[in-house]
Amino acid sequence: MITMFDEEARAAVRTGCAPDVVAAQAERLGLRQVTSRCTWPTYDAAFAAALDDVAADGVTHVVFGDITVPRASPVGREHLRTSRGSTAVEPLFGASTRDLFLEWVASGAEAVIVTSRAERLDRCWLGRTLSIDMLGDFDRLAVDPCGENGEYHTVVTNSPLFREPLRLEFGEQVSRSGCWALDVAVAAGATVWPRGAMFGARQVQQLHGV
Repeated sequence: MITMFDEEARAAVRTGCAPDVVAAQAERLGLRQVTSRCTWPTYDAAFAAALDDVAADGVTHVVFGDITVPRASPVGREHLRTSRGSTAVEPLFGASTRDLFLEWVASGAEAVIVTSRAERLDRCWLGRTLSIDMLGDFDRLAVDPCGENGEYHTVVTNSPLFREPLRLEFGEQVSRSGCWALDVAVAAGATVWPRGAMFGARQVQQLHGV
């Protein structure tokens, strides 16, 4: 599981998730964690280096969860990904976000809203788990069901693919850059790799003895 963090490794670049939350998700999925640090200007180069890392371990395909790409060319993104020796797989791309939202809820998976764009969703949405009864509000507020226009971001806390649910502790709510954000951390006693640990592919292999 490839994740890009900021230079201080305090949060994932695109979602704002803390390293221990991302590590706990990877552990529950049984995936090796590959991470890199970057700024927005160095994102592409750092991401390419991460792809080189996994390619060196024999990975041939990389799965992405993109649904729509409002600000970037699919051709440009595809070139970046395939030029590193890995083939991009995008099973959700172009699908109906409404259908995907309904499928997500029906699967029994759970995701908590941790960031909301203030012009569409106020702070009362923070900490709420995605549910079918949100769709009416999303329609009324002109919010894409999957937040594909940046209306909200979530942290997945449970999934049929998780070996156990991820318990979170909610912290401070803050306003920054036109968004509300909820500070979340792995709850005390929950399984997680060491806080702030940054693993390359080979380091994780050694950690798990594979």
